[in-house]
Amino acid sequence: MEYKPYSPEWHRKRYLKESLDLYFDNYVDNEVIYEDIIDILSARMSSAVAEVNKVLDLKDKLKRN
Repeated sequence: MEYKPYSPEWHRKRYLKESLDLYFDNYVDNEVIYEDIIDILSARMSSAVAEVNKVLDLKDKLKRN
């Protein structure tokens, strides 16, 4: 997908491409790339779950009072 040059989307795609290029330029095995992506997504998911739990706890406290 093409984005308007220097837009936030364009920069986001450029950063992703540069990151992937580093893996490929260093001949990193696809399994390592896969595991790194899974690790990043898992960390993001854990953080999001923790945030949701924090909000749910506060919501429960507010209901009790």
